[in-house]
Amino acid sequence: MSELITVQQLLAEWITAENFQPYGQVISASTEGKTYDETDAQLNLKNGIPRFYIMRLNKRGREFNKITRHIKCTQCLGSLEGKDWLMAVAPPSDSNEPDLEQLKAFRIPGNCFIKLEVGTWHAGPYFEQDRIDFYNLELSNTNIVDHFSYDFIKSKNLQFEIVI
Repeated sequence: MSELITVQQLLAEWITAENFQPYGQVISASTEGKTYDETDAQLNLKNGIPRFYIMRLNKRGREFNKITRHIKCTQCLGSLEGKDWLMAVAPPSDSNEPDLEQLKAFRIPGNCFIKLEVGTWHAGPYFEQDRIDFYNLELSNTNIVDHFSYDFIKSKNLQFEIVI
């Protein structure tokens, strides 16, 4: 008989530039004419052809058992139509598995984007709405050649639920 899967709850906190810093950047609106500085997305798209597209996702819920990272590029995500959403993240590391002690969940308002640092582990976007469209900026082949996943059920009999 196989072991029972443990469900661990992650309390989602509202994202801020400060609390998201170990994982990437929060990108918010700036005034017209503002010059480029460190508050703009610090992108790394040098390892291929950038791809900017709208990703349509259907109701995703708030549970996950896999987490992914990209080690060749940054990734930017943001919802259209001002819809709030959720994301779980762990900081980049040299390990082939995420640091559970630093795994966090964030509530992301629909008026900002996130930029994931190269190597940031991420699960999501998650949401309860029927459908949300997301802006997505990564490399054209990210999901083919730069998509490394970790399966919590296979390795630890563990699943997560993001609690809001």
